[in-house]
Parts: sequence; structure tokens; C-alpha cells
Amino acid sequence: MDGSTATAGALRAAFVDGTTTATMICEAALARIASRNAELGAMLAVDEASALRRAAALDAVDDRRRAGPLAAVPVAVKDNICTAGLTTTAGSRMLADFAPPYSATAVERLERAGAIVVGKANCDEFAMGSSSEHSAFGPVRNPWDRSRTPGGSSGGSAAAVAAGLVPLALGSDTGGSVRQPAALCGCVGVRPTYGRVSRHGLVAFASSLDQIGPLAATVRDAAVLLRVIAGRDAFDATTASAPVPDWEAALDGDVRGCRIGVPRHLLASGVDAEVSAAVTSALEVLASQGAEIREIALAHTDLAVPAYYLIATAEASSNLARYDGVRYGHRASGERALRAMYERSRAEGFGAEVKRRVILGTFVLSAGYIDAYYRQAQQAREQITAGFMAALDEVDLIAMPTSPTPAFPLGERLHDPVAMYLSDVFTVGASLAGIPALSIPCGLTAGGLPVGLQLAGRPFDEATLFRVADAFEREYGFRRPGPSGAGRRGGA
Repeated sequence: MDGSTATAGALRAAFVDGTTTATMICEAALARIASRNAELGAMLAVDEASALRRAAALDAVDDRRRAGPLAAVPVAVKDNICTAGLTTTAGSRMLADFAPPYSATAVERLERAGAIVVGKANCDEFAMGSSSEHSAFGPVRNPWDRSRTPGGSSGGSAAAVAAGLVPLALGSDTGGSVRQPAALCGCVGVRPTYGRVSRHGLVAFASSLDQIGPLAATVRDAAVLLRVIAGRDAFDATTASAPVPDWEAALDGDVRGCRIGVPRHLLASGVDAEVSAAVTSALEVLASQGAEIREIALAHTDLAVPAYYLIATAEASSNLARYDGVRYGHRASGERALRAMYERSRAEGFGAEVKRRVILGTFVLSAGYIDAYYRQAQQAREQITAGFMAALDEVDLIAMPTSPTPAFPLGERLHDPVAMYLSDVFTVGASLAGIPALSIPCGLTAGGLPVGLQLAGRPFDEATLFRVADAFEREYGFRRPGPSGAGRRGGA
């Protein structure tokens, strides 16, 4: 079995039936990382010794039929999610030497399900970015074309899955940081309903928006991974008590009668022609399978990007205030005055994009401006949420591109923050509304770059997202980058 193309489900099945061992699966994943990571920059830390110990323990179990749903499956974890004893930097010099004393709830649940965490995936610093170029430890490169961005901030997780280094990865999504890199790297990415997955152990960016979510090669693998990490957690008061369904069992390929709304007014300008064509073709596939495609309106979506970047930066300013060189993070040496030590520690520890967002967030929360900016942004958020809920009263899902463009060249938007922020134009709305959304590959451009279709649904109705995406995937197949960057159809 070629582990670079095998799905998580296929690897688990091979382990359970004795075709292979967890150690063999783990060693193969570690070898792929060693072979390709230098050219991609997808992984920041690899925990070979712990991964092999974990694999050996799985191999020693007598009855493999009782193995967990992710038994023997290698998983990469975004480097802003805590892993006990393994460095968690959030892509920042501020946390360059931080080895957490505990693992995030999502990581603990992964390991209870039999998964093998092989290492930490590179990301934009503190998850602030849309291109994975803002990591203090170097950029991530897109496996389809290494001169281009994989998207961000979970670019390392998406690149690791797309390149076949691992079949599954965890990312975090604040304004699109799972979905956008999934689209640009040609894999499946899911932002769950806010509160579906515990944030305990996730390095905070914007607490009312952050969610941990899966990246996978297939919809089925993503559904299994989400079920493993979802559910109520006593360590996170924002987690919901909603039951966690068996989403995999509902993947029956039947979308007949499903009403899919398309806000065509959002697609009128600013969308790359090849992206628009791929999304239109994907909707035609779903229509041919029995789905009903309707045109809908989404009210106030023109306010989504400005509202998001006011709310998210305000929360980032508050969350990152703790990194002062005393309570948390890097501490500058040689300063005797407290204020000077604070200033130097933060100046040395934070990168340019984090500083930009902290300054903006501090400004919008300051006296005289909080009403004009932050409170109005919160009011806009309420209106945006109401617009999504009204639309979802009429349809079952909302469809649109995940990203307005395919992967753009590294460096192209690095010094143009407005252009970079507009990469999130189709993803921030679901984040503000707290609803689940999924990105699935739906085509390739003439240059061989992936395009993603985004589906958004009602709160806690991930089941419909998975069912429709799986039906589309059965028709479309899934692709990984070929040796020259061209996609190939199919896979194990």
C-alpha cells in the first residue's frame, strides 16, 4: 500500500486486518516527511521517537478489531495546538521554546482514537495570515506549485495532507484558516459549528471565532476525524452539549431534494474566471445528482470583511497582552527597567503581521473609538448572522467559492495587507455567524492549480455538509499533486 495516497480509512483497515503494522505505517510517514519537508516547509517539529513508541504500543494490542477509529493513522497537528512535551510555537519567536505540560483536548481525543501524532505543522504566526508566509520559521510552499502559497493560516497542515506526508491533520479556523488552505491545496477542510470542538489547548487568537477543524484527503476521512475530536469538554465552557452523530454512517451519496442556495450577487466581481467556472461546473454536477440549485440573497455580506478584521484584531489585542516577557513568552535580556523590558520583549517576539493586528485591535478598543468601530462591528456581525439564518430557512446549504482566486505567488501580497485580507472574502461570513462550513476540491485551473467549493450549513448540521460533499466527491474523485505539479484523479 502506498501510504502517500492511501486514505486514513484504508490505513486503519490494513492495520486491523494485519496487512501491515502501525510501525510500518508510521515509519513510512516519517520517511516521507524527511524526504519532502525541506522543499515544502510544512512541518516545524517531528517527534519521531514518541510516534514510533506509540506505533509499537498499538502493534502490541492483542485484538485489533477493537482498535479506535483512527488506529495507526499518522496525523499532523497545527503548531498552535498544544502537545504535551512537544514544542508548540504558534509560528512565533515569542513561543520558540515553549513545550506545553499538557495536550489540547482535541489531541488527547486523537490519541484515544488510536491516531499517531507525528509532529507539528507550520502556520502563520499566532494563526494571523492567509498565506503561511508570516511564520517566524519560514514560509510553507504549495505542493502543487512550490512558487505559490498554500493559503493560511493552516498552510502547513494543508500542504502536509496534499503532499501525502500524512492523511490527516488538525488546523484552526478563525476567519477561514482551515477552508482557504484546503481550497488552495486541493484537500477537504472543515470549520465546525462554533462550540462543536473544544478550544482547550488552542493558542488563542480571537476567542469568539476560533475553532479547531480537520484537513483530510477525502470527505469520509474528515467526517471520522471530526467525530473523534467533537463534543462537550469540561475545560471549555463554550463547547456545546449537542450530540455528536456518526457522520460517516450518513454518507449514502444521496442528495436528491437537497436545496443549495447560491448568492450570485457575491460572485459578480472579484472572482477569478477559472474559479467561477469550476464552481459552476460543481453545482451542475450536484444538480445532475438531484440537488435543487437556487439563487439566494445574503444580506449585509459586504460588511463581513471589515467587521471580521475589527472584531478579530480587538480580541487578538486582548489575548496577546499576556505575552509580556513576565507572564508568558520571550523575555528580552539586558533591560533593567520594566517598561523597556516589556517593549523589547514584544518587539523581538512578535512579527510584523501580529504587531499590525495588535495595534489595530488596541486602537479600535481605545477610549473614543470603541463605539465607532468595535461596537458597530458587533452590530454588523448580528446582521450578517441574521442574513445567513434567513437564507438557511429557505435552503439546506449555501454554496460559493472558498477563495476568489487559486493559489497566488509567494510574496505577491506580503506587503499589501488589504489584498491579503480580501483572500477571506468568502470565508469570514460563516465564521462570524458561527455556522459550519466545508471546502472541497472541485476542479483545476488550466495551470494545474486546485479550486475549492465552499458549502455552509445550519448550526450543528455538519451531517448535511458531509453528505452533499461526499456525493460530489464520488463523482469528481480526489486528486493529489503529481511529480510536475499536475493533478491526477483517484486514490486509494
